[in-house]
Amino acid sequence: MELEDLQSANIEDRRGDSSGIGIPGLGGGGHLGLGAMIAIGLVSWFFHIDPRLLIGGAQMLQGGTTSISQSAPSTGAAGAPTDKTGRFVSAILAETEVVWGKVLPEQKGIAYANPKLVLYNGVTQSACGGRAEATMGPFYCPVDQKVYLDTSFFADMRSKYGGGGDFPYAYVIAHEIGHHVENLLGILPRVEAAQQRATSPAEANRLSVGVELMADCLAGVWAANADAKWHILQPGDVEKAIATASAIGDDRLEKQAQGYVVPDSFTHGTSAQRVFWLKAGLKSGQIDSCNTFSR
Repeated sequence: MELEDLQSANIEDRRGDSSGIGIPGLGGGGHLGLGAMIAIGLVSWFFHIDPRLLIGGAQMLQGGTTSISQSAPSTGAAGAPTDKTGRFVSAILAETEVVWGKVLPEQKGIAYANPKLVLYNGVTQSACGGRAEATMGPFYCPVDQKVYLDTSFFADMRSKYGGGGDFPYAYVIAHEIGHHVENLLGILPRVEAAQQRATSPAEANRLSVGVELMADCLAGVWAANADAKWHILQPGDVEKAIATASAIGDDRLEKQAQGYVVPDSFTHGTSAQRVFWLKAGLKSGQIDSCNTFSR
């Protein structure tokens, strides 16, 4: 995957920041147990579950006015980083900005607002629940419209989730940006409201699955349009991303963690579902192909 020489300025680099928020040495790659598969949001208060939404980690599914953080998040160095990993993340973020800045208005008549991406080590603050930790994996917080990424997750991908590689890493980032697109489309607030009306944890989880699979599909939409513009995809890239999507399905993660699968607990979808929707976005390049709530 050849990256264009693009760099986003919408980066907050908090790596190495230990200003009383976390444990500096914690960022060496977190263990993902079942508790990390369900995301933090209002549904936790209603159903007494830990709703962390994983993409090999967690998504924060909260609406724009429901922050439960009691203190202002820390800030890091602004602008594109200079190290290799930071520049890679900044380049992918820049590509998402260019693609969604064109695709969202053209396909849905909605202006794209660039989110921030926070790089951190181990633990930091977010507006969704106060603390972001390495064990949660990458996630999007709609309260502050920021993506949180501890880059040690890339090492976890190499060792546990499909083998890693430039395009699978880009897919992870694009999935989180997909949640931002969902937020701009008004889908996240509607899902949150529906979760509050849900009559069981299983019903709330099915809504979370729809959100996560749509983000997979939107990652595919981004990749299709980015490839049309820059020819970013190389032979084997799609297969590697599919291997990653397959590795982080709820069914596979639960089977690895506890030896059996509980479908009602799924919040991200099965491996087959994640692969299906990533391919759907890649094939069409169209947002309207990503209606995961109709199936």
